[in-house]
Amino acid sequence: MSSSDIANRYSEALFQIASEEKNYEKYFNDLKAFSAVVEENANLREVLFNPVFDKDEKKAVVGDLLQMIGVFDISANFLRLLVDKGRISFLGEIVTAYQQLMDQVLNKARVSVGTAFPLSDGLVAEIKKTMEGLTKKQVEMVIEEDPLLLGGIVVKIGDTLYDGSVKAQLNKIRELLGEEI
Repeated sequence: MSSSDIANRYSEALFQIASEEKNYEKYFNDLKAFSAVVEENANLREVLFNPVFDKDEKKAVVGDLLQMIGVFDISANFLRLLVDKGRISFLGEIVTAYQQLMDQVLNKARVSVGTAFPLSDGLVAEIKKTMEGLTKKQVEMVIEEDPLLLGGIVVKIGDTLYDGSVKAQLNKIRELLGEEI
């Protein structure tokens, strides 16, 4: 069984519980918070992901961490189950799979915008409105500055990339000139 199959199976199980309560974001926020703490701490990742440490040690660490973060009981039980089944190393993939399920049900699209320079509030609102019209979904945008783009913007919606950067245009010109020579 591939790691994506495992992640999908576990995310679907938690999502089914969330569906019964119609509170998808509550569990997502718990998973995301726990995952963020794990990602930020290399020692914690080593303990949780390394098979050298036994399940009881991992459960103790997860239990302490859950008390510090303060997640809901079902989320805590889910994370303990991942430790019991030896699947805690798939946590990042499970969070991503759960987010995709949640976004589909809540009619959301996650859009990443890369730009060489800071965007004005008006331009951000215009891009968001355009993306909502294009996707027919509520858009959540993440804007990242990348000076290597030189100018223009790069928009990524799921697997689709719209590259309107000056860098991409210069590369196209370079290819055309290379073909002419």
